[in-house]
Amino acid sequence: MARLGARAGILAVAIHHSFPNLAAHGYRETSPVSTVYNCIAWAAGVDDDWWWPDPGFVSYWPETAPRAETLDAFQAVFTSLGYEPCSDGKLEPGFEKVAFYARDGKPKHAARQLPDGFWTSKLGPAIDITHTLDGLEGPA
Repeated sequence: MARLGARAGILAVAIHHSFPNLAAHGYRETSPVSTVYNCIAWAAGVDDDWWWPDPGFVSYWPETAPRAETLDAFQAVFTSLGYEPCSDGKLEPGFEKVAFYARDGKPKHAARQLPDGFWTSKLGPAIDITHTLDGLEGPA
């Protein structure tokens, strides 16, 4: 039991270090650690595959989108799933939104808006969380 608690504590420290805004804005863990799927798949509603446009074709990537780490390629994936570009992350009843987080112009993360206006994310091979849109903004 102590090991599990220590592991959870280490994960919380790593999350707070990588995403310092989460501590200020708050978040809630919504699933245990899983290496089966990542944030892009989770944003698309998939929890049984890892989506990434890696050049070696190791991960799944929809054929309708360029296999490139660009915002255009990621937008093409979600356009193929029925999403349309929008100007902000404000809650609009009847619409589900996805936000891309980028560093130096390259997408690094995606989150999906929930019906209550909060957002859900998969943190790489770690946990799923519910958070505010700006909770994941920052250096990481």
